[in-house]
Amino acid sequence: MSTLTDKTAIVTGGGSGIGRAISETFAAAGANVAIFDLDEAAAGDTIAAIAEAGGNAIFCSCDVSDSSSIQTAVDKTVQAFSKVDILVNNAGIANIGTATTTSEEDFDRVMKVNVKGVYQCLNTILPKMVEAGGGVVLNMSSIAAISALKDRFAYSASKGAVHTMTLSVAADYLDDNIRCNAICPARVHTPFVDGYLAKNYPDNKEEMFEKLSKVQPIGRMCKPEEVAKLALYLCSDDSSYITGQAFNIDGGYMNLRV
Repeated sequence: MSTLTDKTAIVTGGGSGIGRAISETFAAAGANVAIFDLDEAAAGDTIAAIAEAGGNAIFCSCDVSDSSSIQTAVDKTVQAFSKVDILVNNAGIANIGTATTTSEEDFDRVMKVNVKGVYQCLNTILPKMVEAGGGVVLNMSSIAAISALKDRFAYSASKGAVHTMTLSVAADYLDDNIRCNAICPARVHTPFVDGYLAKNYPDNKEEMFEKLSKVQPIGRMCKPEEVAKLALYLCSDDSSYITGQAFNIDGGYMNLRV
């Protein structure tokens, strides 16, 4: 397994779902993990699990749409661990709607978190990496960035921006020894999916879960731990030759649908 011994990793949205899996996987690989999240209870559960497994993590209350909140969280991280080696831009929100059914308020909300939030984390943390002589950025994108998904207008637009920001950072910071890549998952079985089904399909949750699972040619949703393992590789020295890439983890969604 790839290792992150003596590395410090910031994981935004690291308290639940994919972020929790990444936080726990990174800690198990030897990293000091700073969980940037608004949900202190969820982050606390994740930190407790990490501590029980012998890892090291701290909670930093952070709203990625607020630059001052990010700065405070970064300062706390540096105070605790002295440096930042890895940034995982995982925090994000979803939205359902087309170009005509998405409200201006919802569009702005998605962009504020999914796009501006990534920008603000990069803007604050990249100088720390430059000063330290290098680092790794991993952005959580989506197959929505590179394929047509119905009723995901704002979300797809936001992930398209994340995709191109990944390429820009990779190009702009080559000489600073900073690598930047992205992961593009298909549907991942997280608490968000369970909540969505409970809210919208209370009478046939199992049927809809099966239907959503079968969208992926492999016949199931991705597990958060599977995304985390790919994230670990891309943030470790094992992938030192890889930058400016977006990796699909999609159960064959992009290439095997018939």
